Amino acid sequence: MRLAIPVAAGALLLTGCSSDDGGSTIKIAYQGPLSGQNVGLGENMERGVQLAINEANASGDYDFELEYFAADDQGSETEATTAAQSAIDDPDVVAVVGPAFSGPTEVSAPLYGQAGLAAVTPSATNPTLTEQDFGTFLRAVPNDNAQGSAMAEFLAGQDGVDSVMVIDDVTPYGEGLAEVAVAGLTEAGIDVEHDSVPAETVDYSNAARTVVESGVDALVYAGYYEALGPFATRLQEAGFDGIGISGDGSKDEELINLAGDAAEGWYLTCPCTDAAEEEGLADFAERYEEEFGLAPGTYSAEAYDITNMIIAQIAELGGAPSREELYNALAGVEYQGLTKTFTFDENGEFANDAVFFYRVEEGVISYLGGTDEVTG
Repeated sequence: MRLAIPVAAGALLLTGCSSDDGGSTIKIAYQGPLSGQNVGLGENMERGVQLAINEANASGDYDFELEYFAADDQGSETEATTAAQSAIDDPDVVAVVGPAFSGPTEVSAPLYGQAGLAAVTPSATNPTLTEQDFGTFLRAVPNDNAQGSAMAEFLAGQDGVDSVMVIDDVTPYGEGLAEVAVAGLTEAGIDVEHDSVPAETVDYSNAARTVVESGVDALVYAGYYEALGPFATRLQEAGFDGIGISGDGSKDEELINLAGDAAEGWYLTCPCTDAAEEEGLADFAERYEEEFGLAPGTYSAEAYDITNMIIAQIAELGGAPSREELYNALAGVEYQGLTKTFTFDENGEFANDAVFFYRVEEGVISYLGGTDEVTG
């Protein structure tokens, strides 16, 4: 039974600690990279979570107080157990937004399942995550089957693209995205070469030469901006003049800081919309910038929506739900957020598959629109 969740001793009944006004304090955790490499992506989501909590507390609409709990996994599998356990061990944490990355999710999600603690990711997109029966894992974003297919559809529609190299960074995220991209490109009749370059690579010169000497017309990089930055620089130095495209792991302004003009012209896909460009998100973007002094980033709005969805279910359950009660409510929810309608299938998979395209133009990541708009 999907709802027969093993629950760690002492974790089932959760009423929250008392706050100064006589109500209860309830904590919502965020697990992601808050230090180390790729911290920019983690902080984007963290701020979305914090804004939702701050606004809920200030609204006066609830008879409970919310508190943010940080679980920093540095985007690393090796830190994921410690991060997850920190949230599990705090009895006032009722739900987790995250984990943010696919690798840490594979480590953390089983622990959350054993504790009966809902983990709702805004950004972990490896397709296999919802196939592993973690127990309390929900994915609130289209997986890489959608993103890899969108990349393949886009490249197949470009004039002069007959051959493509796909390079992954040997992480669960990169390998999953690469696998789908290779399959989609092959199905479209494009010649595909697939290679792997570990994310810890210090010098990308050899990898860049391999791409250029292959003579491919386009390159798909399945990995994170921390590695794509120096890789793009070496590709420019090696004379690569084909189309470059990467996924949501590279969609961060730090890519431009790392690569400079070598990032120019690169396409980026993301199952996340641009809060600064979408008319319906203008008010959110304004409040976010007022709160933090900068514009929303990748998955900021999605993390904000997920946190508000959790808050709404806490209130619906009377303000003091057990972890199990809250997970069950979230698993069966239909919640209209700013970015999308959130609902999950029996495996915890998100029901929507919308993917959006971006391009680095004049040193800025510019929003191009949804897959249908871009591929025409």
